Amino acid sequence: MLFGIAALVPALFFVVGMIRDRRRLGNAVWLGVTLVLLVLWLVFRATALGGWSAEVVGWSVVVVLLGLGFVLPTALLANGVLMVRREGFGLANLLSLLAGLAIFGVVIAFGFATARTGPVVDAVIGSLLIVAAYVAFLFVSLLLYSVLYGSVGRRTGFDAVVVLGAGLIGDRVPPLLAARLDRALSLYRREVAAGRSPLVVVSGGQGAGESVSEAVAMRDYLVRRGVPDELVVLEDRATTTEENLAYSARLLRERDWTGRAVAVTNNFHVFRAAVLARRLKLRMQIIGAPTAWYFLPSAFLREFAALLTHNPVVHTVTCGLLVGLHLWLTLTP
Repeated sequence: MLFGIAALVPALFFVVGMIRDRRRLGNAVWLGVTLVLLVLWLVFRATALGGWSAEVVGWSVVVVLLGLGFVLPTALLANGVLMVRREGFGLANLLSLLAGLAIFGVVIAFGFATARTGPVVDAVIGSLLIVAAYVAFLFVSLLLYSVLYGSVGRRTGFDAVVVLGAGLIGDRVPPLLAARLDRALSLYRREVAAGRSPLVVVSGGQGAGESVSEAVAMRDYLVRRGVPDELVVLEDRATTTEENLAYSARLLRERDWTGRAVAVTNNFHVFRAAVLARRLKLRMQIIGAPTAWYFLPSAFLREFAALLTHNPVVHTVTCGLLVGLHLWLTLTP
């Protein structure tokens, strides 16, 4: 009963946050806390009512630990190998592989923690496990909220569509960027069918190994598929997501444009782009395009790492307090 009542508090903060602004990072944390308390409430209630015996609860914990400690990291390692084979050897493509190795490291540390290794070693290993649990909680919370954010919100009624760049192969649009352009094209055609003539802003500069700017290649892609050239606005200086959003909004303001705008990116990138739009004080919704399944684990891990950098002090202080409390309880006679 206690956990059920306690879950109402973060649930209230979550609902209020969603109403005020869906792009708030805090919404993901409140969602995570609510779900944790609800799970605890369900477990204790089922046990108290006799539906679950201690043996059932114990086996359930074993299954969860096996899933998190063996199945998940094994899948991440396999995905990391696949990413390297298909996308090349680079840090961004190694993230799922590194995450799998890190989880196996946590499992080994947990094994040491269950052995009699002495109070100091136990305290150190316990501290590492606490940090790992905190990071895992944040990752799951942000992942679930990213999916939720991408599933709700307006889908029509836009006067401008901004397409965020994603890199070229020479002058060719790769599948990742093509998915964004196809989603933007779908939105454009829907607005035209409703009697509007939305502007389409294509945003992306020219990077290393690219023979033209991303904006030029994106414009050509859309024009070949029926978007009038005069409705396509080029933003060819941006090299980051934040610049994509800021420079595109500036171009719209310079054209005295007023109305609703939507930015299109890939589904794994939606929430971070929304957080950046909020930081820039832009009234812009973000919509996601589908992504190849094998690309998603590394992509979500990269987005998670980027989101952590938005509030490094908060996360450092929180981990410090949790570890400090653990050390005090463990080492104090």
